[in-house]
Amino acid sequence: MSSENSNGINKGSKNDRDTGLDFSLVLASSVHDMKNSVGMLLNSLEDVINSTPAQNQEQRCQFGVLQYEASRINSELIQLLSIYRMQNNRMPVHVDEHFVIDLFEEQLARNYMLFETRGVHVDLDCDADLNWFFDSDLIGSVVHNVLVNCARYTHKALRLNAELEGQGKNRVLCISIADDGRGYPAAMLTAEAASIGMDNSGDNTHLGLFFARKVAQMHCQHGTCGRIQLENNGPLGGGVFKLYLP
Repeated sequence: MSSENSNGINKGSKNDRDTGLDFSLVLASSVHDMKNSVGMLLNSLEDVINSTPAQNQEQRCQFGVLQYEASRINSELIQLLSIYRMQNNRMPVHVDEHFVIDLFEEQLARNYMLFETRGVHVDLDCDADLNWFFDSDLIGSVVHNVLVNCARYTHKALRLNAELEGQGKNRVLCISIADDGRGYPAAMLTAEAASIGMDNSGDNTHLGLFFARKVAQMHCQHGTCGRIQLENNGPLGGGVFKLYLP
């Protein structure tokens, strides 16, 4: 029997460990430790920013860069660990009924300092009584990752919206996050862009899109699974990320 630690990572049998090194296991364990360390770093950074507010625009920009980079690293580590667990069938999906407004407010509070230091205004458009069935941790991670990325590429504004579309068994929840930036590159507007692989510029693995698509596909109802969609020319003039959950 293989053993498993408290993090849900398979440690393998003693014979496995004696005969060879499972690099994927070592990497997953290291990613878990790094994720915790970066999380502590983010908390400490927020405390520092709160206790010593920026004195000028230059400091404000510096704080914004630090906050963004730390949040981005933390998000990618969480995604890497989650994808490892998905591929090893160790990513449970706990679907329950949730108010969507609670999901939004939790992620906005989580990224409040990031938006504050970068001077980004966020408009929330969601019925307080709107509820749906989904895994709040997984969907929260997707929303968080999109918000962190948008904080970098937007100019000054973001808009979060949630509403139901369709009728009967075809009814789905649509969560959308729009920005006032330059929009998504044309190559990212295709379904293929949601797979892991370097883009033409060689500096983007699309890990966040791959993770979002996998999480969406883990939510299925009446033979239909969730999906993601990217669009341009949104309500704020920039890009729009849409997540559909049946």
